[in-house]
Amino acid sequence: MMHQAERQPSSDQAPTPRLTLGSCLTTHYHAGNGRMVSEHQHRAGLSFIYGDSAVHGPTLRSEPRPTVDRQPQAEQALRQQLLQLGFRTALRQSLALPKDSAEMFDRASEEDWLRFAIEQLPQLRAQGWEVDVRPGFLFDLTPVDGWYASARPDADALRFELEVGILIRGQRVSLLPLLARLVHQKPGQFAPLQLKRRSDDEWVRLQLDRSNRDSRPLQVAVPLARIKPILATLGELYLSEQPMADTLELSTADAARLSGLEEAGLHWHEGSQLLDFAHALADRPSADEPSGLGAALRPYQREGLGWLQTLRQLQVGGILGDDMGLGKTLQSLAHLLEEKNAGRLDRPALVVMPTSLIPNWQDEAARFTPQLRVAALHGAGRKAHFAKLADYDLLLTTYALLPRDIEKLKLQAFHVLILDEAQNIKNPGSKAAVAACQLVARQRLCLTGTPLENHLGELWSLFQFLMPGWLGEANAFNRDYRIPIEKHGDSARLAHLKGRINPFLLRRKKEDVARELPAKNEIIQWIELNAAQREIYENVRQAMNRKVQEEIDRKGLARSQLIILEALLKLRQVCCDVRLVASDAKPARGTTSGKLDRLVEMLERLLAEGRKVLLFSQFTSMLALIEGELKQRRIDYVQITGATKDRRQPVERFQAGEVPVFLISLKAGGTGLNLTAADTVIHYDPWWNPAAENQATDRAHRIGQDKSVFVYKLIARGTVEERILQLQAEKSDLAAGLLEGSDKEGWNLQQSDIDALLAPLP
Repeated sequence: MMHQAERQPSSDQAPTPRLTLGSCLTTHYHAGNGRMVSEHQHRAGLSFIYGDSAVHGPTLRSEPRPTVDRQPQAEQALRQQLLQLGFRTALRQSLALPKDSAEMFDRASEEDWLRFAIEQLPQLRAQGWEVDVRPGFLFDLTPVDGWYASARPDADALRFELEVGILIRGQRVSLLPLLARLVHQKPGQFAPLQLKRRSDDEWVRLQLDRSNRDSRPLQVAVPLARIKPILATLGELYLSEQPMADTLELSTADAARLSGLEEAGLHWHEGSQLLDFAHALADRPSADEPSGLGAALRPYQREGLGWLQTLRQLQVGGILGDDMGLGKTLQSLAHLLEEKNAGRLDRPALVVMPTSLIPNWQDEAARFTPQLRVAALHGAGRKAHFAKLADYDLLLTTYALLPRDIEKLKLQAFHVLILDEAQNIKNPGSKAAVAACQLVARQRLCLTGTPLENHLGELWSLFQFLMPGWLGEANAFNRDYRIPIEKHGDSARLAHLKGRINPFLLRRKKEDVARELPAKNEIIQWIELNAAQREIYENVRQAMNRKVQEEIDRKGLARSQLIILEALLKLRQVCCDVRLVASDAKPARGTTSGKLDRLVEMLERLLAEGRKVLLFSQFTSMLALIEGELKQRRIDYVQITGATKDRRQPVERFQAGEVPVFLISLKAGGTGLNLTAADTVIHYDPWWNPAAENQATDRAHRIGQDKSVFVYKLIARGTVEERILQLQAEKSDLAAGLLEGSDKEGWNLQQSDIDALLAPLP
């Protein structure tokens, strides 16, 4: 079939190929699901132009009186070119193009048509093909001239408007509403997990909310590789079912996410300073130790210090979420010392912590940063400090005392406000959380190895303290995150939440930095005796001191060994738990052991981090008390004491990972056990003979162990435990003989040593 020409072209004129492109929407019955379905059909019609005539279809020898002198070989070459480009002869009729208007071709899929329109159609045009795009052709694409982004801060620099888009014919077109519409129309293709699986080579067709001069809607094709980072970074595009505006209003803290957009290859018209903000948080440069720091920071600790300094520079808060034992306190002290050295610590820093951590902060501050003027707002004497808070560099208080003292403390502006073991404010309605949020500080920080213990609401509470309002109000957070994530497993909401919090959460697990750590890390945990222990300790100390001195007066120091050992044993037992010396002890207030309270806190944190713990005590009676605490909290454990007959079963259960805690007495388990599943050792009551203590630790730290082992020693501050620890460092042989009753040489205890061991509590 051919179109009649007004004149017959000469026989040597080559045909000009014309490709007519059209689409139509059809409805038909789908046998698979038994429903009527709608789908688009597309056709490419091939015809040949000879002068003013258009013909199509193969030439026929029997055709009478041909009006055009056609060139079959040239036409076949053009037809073959289409086949090589992936077209195939259409076997079904379609309304996409008028019947018998051209030789009809089809392609295998929508994606195939899109790739043709993007990659092959421009090549055909360049080769001289005429292209006739009919109204409604679904792949009528307008070229994209460029990609842009802008971030415009508001007058207060608290929020900014973000726009991401493309340039079409010199005009900006925001992509945000187009992409939001796309993810809601095709969630199966653009949900985060599905998006990750898709190839970067794919293209995505977008219909713009504007039209050509002939009223046809403009369409563009964009590479999936360029919109992936936009979708991955801006989870807001998934959150709302309502149409999205051209710009997205965000908190300034959200600028931390902007670095994720760089893979999209955007040209930034405005907001480069906010992009610098994002780079600073993403790069996490290390910092050198501040001058005067009494420790050499490990590489990951220098990174932590650099991160804390970056947060301060950008005036935002953050969570230092390192595992227990990785040095969160040291990194925080280094940060404060750097602030003091730079002259920025012109007002005090305040650290809020559990009561049991006060001595640890005091000890580490005295050891590593003696330049800092430190005051503990603890005990009845704390009120004397309230009138001169500004005279100190570092103030220490507790979660229990903070609500009581809030009226005084909120009058003092702080340079840095730190919550240690910040999970203590996981309930936002608690007195401690409410009080902490009332304090004024230039920078707020949280330290916790377990930023999330039970549910996402705890994380909201921490960030409500750090950056109030940044994760929205509690009800909105529950609606947008908790319910979709916790109840419905919504991966899009989870990805968005991670994207928001990750710049402000530095989380390092022990195994992440194991290569930087020595194989065995020893950490002293200082413990404060509680009121009941202090009272009984002092009573026992006075009574035993009289007996010891009377025995020395009668027999001399060298022959008074037994009575000295008895005195030290009783005092050590009081340090463990008052029930070891008075089984019916029931304090009028508080618990029977500050050390046991601290142990429970440690175990809860360690087990939340997935640690496997060996817990040693010299006293089987103490292990029995610890058992009671574990049972009360439904913590699984095994144990070996002198009464254990089947040692194999508890070892096998622990090594297999069935239980996280192994209770072991010194005599029964100090040797002969291989417990390489453990990565944490706790010495509840120290063994002053270093060899014996190391033998116990080596149940975990031995050949076959592929993890760094953390060793915690619980030492009661100001007691015989601390004094013997000092004595051991000076006279290890003497200390071993003193505590184990050995007859080895070196039992040269001086009266000054006895006086120190039996001295009153400070």
